[in-house]
Amino acid sequence: MKPATLLTVTLAVATASLSSGCSLPQGSGQTSQIIAGAKDETADFAVFEVNRDTVGQIAAWPGSSRGALASSGWIPRKGGPAGNLIAAGDKVDVTVWETGDGTLLTLPGQKVVALPGLTVSPDGSVFLPYADKVYIANMTPDEAREAIQTKLLPIAPAAQVLIGHQPGHKTTVDLVSGVPTPGSFPLPDRDFTVLGLLALGGGIPRDMANPHVRLMRDGKLYSVSADRLLKDPSLDTTLRGGDKVYVESDERYFLSLGAAGREAQMPFTQDRITALDALSMIGGLNDSRADAKGILVLRDYPDSALRSDGSGPPKGRMIFVIDLTSADGLFSAGEFTIQNRDVVVVAESPVTSTRTILSLLGSFIGLSRSAQSLSDS
Repeated sequence: MKPATLLTVTLAVATASLSSGCSLPQGSGQTSQIIAGAKDETADFAVFEVNRDTVGQIAAWPGSSRGALASSGWIPRKGGPAGNLIAAGDKVDVTVWETGDGTLLTLPGQKVVALPGLTVSPDGSVFLPYADKVYIANMTPDEAREAIQTKLLPIAPAAQVLIGHQPGHKTTVDLVSGVPTPGSFPLPDRDFTVLGLLALGGGIPRDMANPHVRLMRDGKLYSVSADRLLKDPSLDTTLRGGDKVYVESDERYFLSLGAAGREAQMPFTQDRITALDALSMIGGLNDSRADAKGILVLRDYPDSALRSDGSGPPKGRMIFVIDLTSADGLFSAGEFTIQNRDVVVVAESPVTSTRTILSLLGSFIGLSRSAQSLSDS
């Protein structure tokens, strides 16, 4: 075969091979491949460009509930009385000291009557011999002592009363987990707060990723990040008896795929993460492969969030497209909030595929020239 004919045949075979069904190796699809079919009437997903006109609209859509923690926000601080108050279920130790002759409570020569472990009844009272019920709930121990002493006045005019108070379950709080020393702690006063309880438990470990404080009260779960709690005194909630508090790392995450610096499951390191934050966390874009015009965020929405008037997503599966090659796209990426379990895909650049094709053609040409040299010899 003539050298020119051999080269022509080699190039023809190479071109046919590259234009056939064989796909070039790539980490993810190109933008056009990923969003293909979005305009079909039967498509179960929709594509939305993120820019200055749409970023605010998207932020106002009902949030994705996929994998979100069922909580009721957080309870702001409401100051309580500085002193500890007696409540139903508490126990009190009542000691009566007599200085005069014997009364109904004491015998001649007896000076002390001890009534230990009296349980405060559901109606807030304790029962004393010959004095009937004495209401002491919502009183400080000092006020309860005066109330009991006043009640005993008709039968023991010279009596002096001493009160010992032991908080019951309804005046204790549980620090469940996430701190060095969890446990059950009595409320030292009615103005005891979440941060005070965390301090008793040894504080929040430094190595915990974006820790969140959870509060269980009356069958509801409340949640706030430790960072917000520490920076805003108005969030330092006053505790009530029976509250349960625990600390855990933020369980939210997003996935990064494609021509990014990292392909991984990325935990949230702060309360709010924007698309720019996410790209920074995953090491930016791969310079040799990434399409800066094709930053895609894939998100699932529940059926309850779907809207046809623009006030919510039109489809349950949404693909948000961000173009980092324009100022508008960069600013909008800094405002677009990443949600729990979003998938951030950096699309492959079409230029990369062209370069690969040219590289492969160059290899074929090199092979053909080698073959040509062999035939000449």
